Amino acid sequence: MEAVPPLYRVAGTAGPQGDEDRLGVPDGPGAPLDELVGAYPNYNEEEEERRYYRRKRLGVLKNVLAASAGGMLTYGVYLGLLQMQLILHYDETYREVKYGNMGLPDIDSKMLMGINVTPIAALLYTPVLIRFFGTKWMMFLAVGIYALFVSTNYWERYYTLVPSAVALGMAIVPLWASMGNYITRMAQKYYEYSHYKERDEQGPQQRPPRGSHAPYLLVFQTIFYSFFHLSFACAQLPMIYFLNHYLYDLNHTLYNVQSCGTDSQGILMGFNKTVLRTLPRSGNLIVVESVLMAVAFLAMLLVLGLCGAAYRPTEEIDLRSVGWGNIFQLPFKHVRDFRLRHLVPFFIYSGFEVLFACTGLGLGYGVCSVGLERLAYLLVAYSLGASASSVLGLLGLWLPRQVPLVAGAGVHLLLTLGLFFWAPAPRVLQHIWILYVAAVLWGVGSALNKTGLSTLLGILYEDKERQDFIFTIYHWWQAVAIFVVYLGSSLPMKVPKTPMLNRWEGGPGTGSSHWGRGAWFLIALLVAGEFPMRRRHTPHRSSWQVGESRTRTHARQHTRKRVRQRVSGNT
Repeated sequence: MEAVPPLYRVAGTAGPQGDEDRLGVPDGPGAPLDELVGAYPNYNEEEEERRYYRRKRLGVLKNVLAASAGGMLTYGVYLGLLQMQLILHYDETYREVKYGNMGLPDIDSKMLMGINVTPIAALLYTPVLIRFFGTKWMMFLAVGIYALFVSTNYWERYYTLVPSAVALGMAIVPLWASMGNYITRMAQKYYEYSHYKERDEQGPQQRPPRGSHAPYLLVFQTIFYSFFHLSFACAQLPMIYFLNHYLYDLNHTLYNVQSCGTDSQGILMGFNKTVLRTLPRSGNLIVVESVLMAVAFLAMLLVLGLCGAAYRPTEEIDLRSVGWGNIFQLPFKHVRDFRLRHLVPFFIYSGFEVLFACTGLGLGYGVCSVGLERLAYLLVAYSLGASASSVLGLLGLWLPRQVPLVAGAGVHLLLTLGLFFWAPAPRVLQHIWILYVAAVLWGVGSALNKTGLSTLLGILYEDKERQDFIFTIYHWWQAVAIFVVYLGSSLPMKVPKTPMLNRWEGGPGTGSSHWGRGAWFLIALLVAGEFPMRRRHTPHRSSWQVGESRTRTHARQHTRKRVRQRVSGNT
């Protein structure tokens, strides 16, 4: 009886014909070891390395796009919800029917106080939080706090709105500082992955040439602010598709408004206390807030799932070993840097100009003359103009880096001077095209300012291990500017107006009010003009850097002296 051949070959045994595999390599114990465990015959190390770094560069682009989209969605939801909430709470009928004697105006004032006042303390804790959580996780935590603020609007009470507003105020500066640091770090990584051959030749410890990552930083900041400025347009979607259907037209809301623009003694003096024709149903409000909450949750997922780490784990550990006390002191140490001192007027002006676009231009000129129902379209024009004009930041690739800053400030200055001498008539739509042009031009100046300033900070301080404390100082000064405007708008309501205050605000036809409202523009531009025209060819070193350099020099001299003594003793 013949033996049945086994279904599978026994490992290590050769067949009667001396089995060979498909590649012609003999099988069994006589097979050469190099053929089994050696390198793949068609392996091209240079090609595989090129593909590896191409995947790395695509990952960096993915991180930039995810962070930009997350910031756009976060601020679109926040601004849209806040705008809709304040309009609803302004209506007297809505407050009386929905909330009775709960004191909704007082809750709104406390909420705005929490948002505008809390960031003043951000200089104390922002660098510590970013170093403790890391750049990516700080972004995720801040976006989550914004989502928390959205969720509290399901149940509008003092104990829900005010604490969430305080938490939101604490998260504003850390969010922007971590995002600025994240975009700057992505530009540095993209340069490393694009010039990996040069890095291998120079060695891993060798720093890249100064200014080498500047072109990538310009492109990434342009992408980021193109996305971010679209948040103002996204914020108007609840107004356009929901709230505008409930608003009175301009003949009702502007019935008692007598003057606008430079002829007005304040913003929206005489504006009607009832702006809603019919009250929106609670179910419809819940649907709108649920959509906003879903978008905020999507922004959290974008940051969590698609944004990679800004630093390697070993880099995070090395930086934390510096000491929390030193990290806490970093912003205060670098405030003394002459470059930051010259940029402080730009920081303050950057906070002023956004507020002026939303309040002075949007309310004092837009709503006052063409009605509340057209506010959304004015802000959409501002948003689209700013988003499209962010591409102008790429001019820094060919022009001196101060040109975008000066150009943005110049556009705002010319536009402000034009608005000084223009007082649109209430309830007249013939000049609405002028408002749209002004909104677009203001967006152009905002885009040049934001893109140029963030790029300049990333270039000036590229020699630092981290740039989070630099962006902390930048956005802290922005928060100070917003706080000053908030304080100035609330003080006249609480103290009697003196003759000097009346003279500063001006009256109809006096022409002094527009100078009062625009004085901060002139002061900021005159002071800031010192920086672009001044160049320092020698690198600046702060006092602690000079002291550290002297200590190292003394140590080297002492070491050389001991070596000479040993050599003389041996001889």
